[in-house]
Amino acid sequence: METTPELKLDYPCHWEYKLVLSVEHDIISIVQELLEERIHDIRKSQNSTKGNYASYTLRVLVHNTDDRKTLFERLKQHQHIKFVL
Repeated sequence: METTPELKLDYPCHWEYKLVLSVEHDIISIVQELLEERIHDIRKSQNSTKGNYASYTLRVLVHNTDDRKTLFERLKQHQHIKFVL
């Protein structure tokens, strides 16, 4: 079984996460709840064909690999976020 090689990034660096959630939920309050005081940028990407879901790009400064992965897990575990890429 092949394993994916670890990314070689120069930290700190900005990292982008793609988030998908129901349009009924407020992305701003969700991200503020998870990131607290961290500086970040959220850009709306698009709505699903039926308009039930919206996708966003979250850009945030990560300080190391653990920070990047921990943030991914926190986003993934939030009850209103359907997908994180």
